[in-house]
Amino acid sequence: MYDCIIVGAGIAGAVAARKLAEEKGKRVLVLERRAHIGGNCYDERDAYGILIHNYGPHIFHTAMEDVFAYLSRFTGWYLFGHEVVAKIGDELLPIPFNLNTLHMVYGQEKADELERKLIAAYGEGSRVPIMKLKENEDADIREIAEYVYENVFLRYTMKQWGQKPEEISPEVTGRVPVLISRDNRYFQEKYQGVPKDGFTSMFARMLDHENITVRCGADCREVLRFSGNAVFYDGKEFEGKVIYTGALDELFDCRFGRLPYRSLDFRFEHYDRPSYQGHSVVNYTVSEDFTRITEFKFLTGQQDADGTTIVKEYPFAYTGADGEIPYYAILNDDNQALYERYRALAAEIPNFYLLGRLAEYKYYNIDAMVKKAMELAERL
Repeated sequence: MYDCIIVGAGIAGAVAARKLAEEKGKRVLVLERRAHIGGNCYDERDAYGILIHNYGPHIFHTAMEDVFAYLSRFTGWYLFGHEVVAKIGDELLPIPFNLNTLHMVYGQEKADELERKLIAAYGEGSRVPIMKLKENEDADIREIAEYVYENVFLRYTMKQWGQKPEEISPEVTGRVPVLISRDNRYFQEKYQGVPKDGFTSMFARMLDHENITVRCGADCREVLRFSGNAVFYDGKEFEGKVIYTGALDELFDCRFGRLPYRSLDFRFEHYDRPSYQGHSVVNYTVSEDFTRITEFKFLTGQQDADGTTIVKEYPFAYTGADGEIPYYAILNDDNQALYERYRALAAEIPNFYLLGRLAEYKYYNIDAMVKKAMELAERL
């Protein structure tokens, strides 16, 4: 009945399904364990009519024309330059830390001198990871690095990851660099924004194809059986392709131990007033137990809505308990070695492909995930 079975209806699974169904003429079955499509990008209107992101804020940003064009087939866009501020003491400072932030922290004369030194050392427009900035020989530049490290990175990183920055992969600490420019945007790519009608509507249009069947509430471990070098569907050996986007350790019942992840506890609050914080995202890098507050009406173009809904994010260590969701892989040599043991098991299954954050145990931005799903579908 099917040529391909895809496990997961998030961005990876949805893009691969549409490409295979539409361009390759494949009959595709998508199995989704949750009750809805869209993965962690899922959004819906709350009881007050505010469009919220149930699993935390997601902003699409890319410089890849082909990725933007492909997604634009299924959605219009609310495009904007995403800006984030950090609550440090009584101040709201732009982050990533940039030349505007520099002038808010230091007096005019000193800020001018520090700006000249940063541009001379790294070049205007560059992005410098904080750990690299700390290694500079100039004492003044190290002073900036120390300020950023203490007030933007250290406590925030310890809250988010449960570790010190030195213990975190450079791939992670490099995501929020010091920016040698006056650009207050969190991202610098050409296209930034969210789907005009929401991510869920975009996914629904993408999966709406005569060759695609979607089954929500279907755990692949209950639908598929893996035995030796074969995959069985409905009691019969399945000879087509299987694309798996779920947690790889859980597919094999965590036989070597559970892969470590950080999870998040989202606490939504609604207020009967025009605004709660006046910004889409405020990071709490020093104070509070939560890491950030998102006010959705500024993220999704709903500024005219009555009232406002926010969400606070509390990180914690993922344990696999009911209701917990693995969000961020904890990247280090030991965890990668453990992942490779699971990947070796998956490699024994013919026509079985791993795709996505959980299946590959790595971090992907939305655009990079779209690109990789497009490329895999093309190869298949």
